[in-house]
Amino acid sequence: MSDLYQQLILPRSEKLVLLVLDGLGDIATEETGRATPLDRAHTPNLDRLAASSALGRMIPVRPAITPGSGPGHLGLFGYDPVDVQVGRGVIEALGLDIDLQSDDLAARANFCTLDPETDLITDRRAGRIATDINRQLTARLREHIHRIEDVSVLIQSGKSHRFVVVFRGPGLEGPILDTDPHHEGLPILPPKPARETPGSLKAARIVRSFYEQALPLLRDAAPANGFLMRGIDMKPAIPTLGERFGLKCAAIASYPMYRGLAQLCGMTTVATGETPADEFQTYLDHYDEFQYFFIHIKPTDAAGEDGDFELKRTVIEQVDAALPILLSKKPGVLAITGDHSTPCPMEGHSWHPVPVLLHSRVCGIDGATRFTERTCNTGSLGFFESKYLLPLMLANAGMLDKYGA
Repeated sequence: MSDLYQQLILPRSEKLVLLVLDGLGDIATEETGRATPLDRAHTPNLDRLAASSALGRMIPVRPAITPGSGPGHLGLFGYDPVDVQVGRGVIEALGLDIDLQSDDLAARANFCTLDPETDLITDRRAGRIATDINRQLTARLREHIHRIEDVSVLIQSGKSHRFVVVFRGPGLEGPILDTDPHHEGLPILPPKPARETPGSLKAARIVRSFYEQALPLLRDAAPANGFLMRGIDMKPAIPTLGERFGLKCAAIASYPMYRGLAQLCGMTTVATGETPADEFQTYLDHYDEFQYFFIHIKPTDAAGEDGDFELKRTVIEQVDAALPILLSKKPGVLAITGDHSTPCPMEGHSWHPVPVLLHSRVCGIDGATRFTERTCNTGSLGFFESKYLLPLMLANAGMLDKYGA
């Protein structure tokens, strides 16, 4: 697919902005009054923009497939998330500015809460502990665990309950299956290789030994007296957006994982603040330096995972209130969407299509009165796979030549 778009690329100076409200999509149920947070949110700026935009619904991977954040974003960046797979540990490690080497095995880890009597998981995120507590606990692990067999162990704290472990040594091979069972009330899963090779068997043994050494060090640290590991894999080599489309790209994101994924795709990560207003101001500050901007808003997803309908509505309203900052230097092409749906009634990611808004001078105006799942259902963009969003943005920027005679 990308080969054809690369052949058609035309040099243009148009600015492109992809604004991602993580986990934006939601579902209406009887319990939510047949409404979604987008339905209930007061969003005059988004609605005004929708009135002069094209709308649609986006399928992150394939119909009925529930994506992780990695595949969800790879699709938004124009990669096929089935063909290009990246372990979440790699993404998180890059986002924490760890210089991953070719033989490194990286894991994204969550502190979790274990029942001291049964060792069953009672909270997969340890109550979203404060980052300061995270730093104290990772420092404790670093103090006692440096090396396992001939493999060095690097431990780096992230935000809230998240941290990264990198295993650096010869003969390792991924991926290793998650130790996270993805549900409370279950035990930590034993580390197992996705396929049995000498390198993956060694890697699983090293991860297992890490658990054996680390868990006793956390026994008295409730609510963060355990940890789960996900996306345990090696760094892949993928073509960057610059190599594919000649784009000079910036990533404006406060969470390490999304900065890491952007770096893997060749974007420059730009320091920013925590709020939508901070991120939109960062866009203005760097407007002249880049052609493509990826702006990431995280709290919509966190609210959905917690099943907090009102908080998700509030986050959407905060983005809307700050939107005039971004629009003060309106890009030639603006896309607003999510990487996946995180419905509040489900308290997790889902397969439901994501609402998307595409605005440009030549987008074709649907004339919708609001930006919601319902209005996007009947938009002119229809239902399409997310890997086509970037090509649509390029076409709206006049950056794709005619195909054929």
